Amino acid sequence: MAKVNSEPAVIFDAVDKSFGASQVFRHLSLRLPKDQVTAIVGSSGSGKTTLLQMINGLEAADAGLIEVLGQAVPTQRLESFRRGIGYAVQGAGLFPHLTARQNVTLVAKLEGWSEARMEDRFASLLNTVGLPADVAERLPRQLSGGQQQRLGICRALMLQPPILLLDEPFSAVDPITRLGLYESFEQTRQTHPSTTVLVTHDLREARRLADFFVILDQGKVVQSGLPQDVLEHPATPYAERLIESQLS
Repeated sequence: MAKVNSEPAVIFDAVDKSFGASQVFRHLSLRLPKDQVTAIVGSSGSGKTTLLQMINGLEAADAGLIEVLGQAVPTQRLESFRRGIGYAVQGAGLFPHLTARQNVTLVAKLEGWSEARMEDRFASLLNTVGLPADVAERLPRQLSGGQQQRLGICRALMLQPPILLLDEPFSAVDPITRLGLYESFEQTRQTHPSTTVLVTHDLREARRLADFFVILDQGKVVQSGLPQDVLEHPATPYAERLIESQLS
């Protein structure tokens, strides 16, 4: 039976977060395991993306403490902090005026990598996600949605970050392409292991890819644990409805 790593990679300790009069989290406490894939699932408005953005320092907590790999999320020098975190979003978010190579290697160039090192890493990542070398000089508009999404994952992995944040990265493509992306992600996990936090609304996707589940409902953690335990023993009526609506 699979086990959850007892060592946390991310800790939320009594975290509050509001946008104006709208409160997203109140006293949120949560631990996400190191070197495993955590799926954050829940309906729209449950706080999934905000949770991911707070890990990356894109949104600051109003109160409480957030630690990432033993370090409190800083309030200054965020650029340096974020370069230690890979971040991929729905639709890939590639710069339209840059080639595939330029998009993927941009962060490494900012870090002062040599051309040879960047090219070696770029070629290795293309191979891992199953992209041909001839995509390198194409612009995003010359690529399919699946190719763009693979490049988004490559860009997130370029600096070999110890933690990877994925915000619904597979949802904007057709089902056949999505299956190929799952296979690419699983291959990537074998060759570039890291702590991964995956935001998704798709329980089938979460069940396939994740080692640990967190179900959010209106900013509250209603259940967390091993996927099999969560799916077979929902702890609240909301968790039960969510599971039945997608997996029955």
